Amino acid sequence: MAAVAARLAAREAERDHLVSVVDAARGALNADECVLWAFSPGGLEKLASSGHSVTKPDEVSALLAADITERAGLVVRPLIAEEAQRLGAISFHRSAVLDVEDHLVLRIIADMLVPWLAHAERARQLEVEVALRTRQNDDQRRFIERIIDSLPVGLYVVDREYRVQAWNRKRESGMQGVSREEAIGKSVFEILHRQPAESLRKEFDEVFRNGRIQTVHMESTASGDARTFRISKIPMRLTDAGITHVIAIGEDVTEWREAQERFAHAEKLAAIGQLAAGVMHEINNPLATIAACAESLTMRLDDMRHDDRRVDAARAPRDADEYLKIIDNEVHRCKRIIDGLLDFSRPKPVTKSSTAINEVVEHTLFLVKHHARFKKMRVETVLAEQIEHVTANREQLVQVFMALLINAVDAMDEQGTITIKTHRGRGARDAVVAEVIDEGVGIPRADTSKIFEPFFTTKAPGRGTGLGLSICYGIISDHGGRIEVDSTPGAGSTFRILLPAEEASL
Repeated sequence: MAAVAARLAAREAERDHLVSVVDAARGALNADECVLWAFSPGGLEKLASSGHSVTKPDEVSALLAADITERAGLVVRPLIAEEAQRLGAISFHRSAVLDVEDHLVLRIIADMLVPWLAHAERARQLEVEVALRTRQNDDQRRFIERIIDSLPVGLYVVDREYRVQAWNRKRESGMQGVSREEAIGKSVFEILHRQPAESLRKEFDEVFRNGRIQTVHMESTASGDARTFRISKIPMRLTDAGITHVIAIGEDVTEWREAQERFAHAEKLAAIGQLAAGVMHEINNPLATIAACAESLTMRLDDMRHDDRRVDAARAPRDADEYLKIIDNEVHRCKRIIDGLLDFSRPKPVTKSSTAINEVVEHTLFLVKHHARFKKMRVETVLAEQIEHVTANREQLVQVFMALLINAVDAMDEQGTITIKTHRGRGARDAVVAEVIDEGVGIPRADTSKIFEPFFTTKAPGRGTGLGLSICYGIISDHGGRIEVDSTPGAGSTFRILLPAEEASL
């Protein structure tokens, strides 16, 4: 403000001086009026005048255009710089015709005014250029701010004094949002008071020291749900001397990480399937031989026991039948494992049709109510009345719900309440949602990313192969949907199936 006031005062002084020069020129030429004109983008502009102001800009312009210096008492002298640049003119109104001495005085006055006008013109051009550059810089600054504010990430910048120098709009939103006006100029430790100041200072110091980008992942439940954030700290240099600022960017990568985990899991399933396809015949053949031999021995033992004439009947081991039965059961168990693995690499062609998810749930419950393990269980349903149909294979969905219910029973030790819910989803790709909720032991957080992997199981040895959830995952994926789990150790688990609406899956 002081600089602006000084500039205005200097202009006022120049204008007063110019008026005094014009007034002296009028007196020297004994004129009724003297006017100093300057060329501007809009035409002739009156800079200063003395006497009765009667001359119009059009009159002066007409004489200058006709290259006439005097007409009807109006005398006009163009003011031209050395580079033949027309700066303006000085005009006089007087009754007497100019004589030689008057022309000499006029020339002296013109020579005095030309340098001043040339300087004024350069100053005007400089002001115009400065105003243009200032406007361009302001536009560029606003454009960059708009870009930063439009980024879907939280961004702020700190200097070496740990003071916030930039704070985008994303940092203003959310439950922990802080306004830009409140953040700019403050210490970052004062603004981000939820984070330990020493560890935060250490992170910034490391970037200032080594000049390398620092990236960490952190989990937060501030919004109520568990979210994963990628925090990056990037060195910034205003000069070549060294790092002057650090740019901090926080990005919510929850969906990206979940997609990466699903992709990695799909790759594992594909690898397991390819492995199963490669060894299928090599394993099935010896298993078939073992099963045939066990069946043949069983038949021979039966014949020996029913033929009293056979002397060697008494020599048959007493527990031979038990051993043969174990062999037969284990052979069939191995075949079931191989068949389950083969579903990943060689999906069986299935017929899909319009299916109501509520009917699938009710049919599954009809099947399990006769199951001995569900006698002590209480199963409740909360089924949405109006919910879209899905394009699915009914039997496969029943298989999925059956597997989830059996897992729930195992987690609850066959007592308690299982709840099945269905409701609308958020979009066409997740239009139909079904949840199986148990009150069991829950799943440790470290295991939630592994439960859909083949052979991974938290059950006791002999109670499961670890293929059930993998098969469920494959079936739901084949239907264009996904399966998720939310679990708290000691408080139960929720398995959530999300399927596209009938139209969206076409």
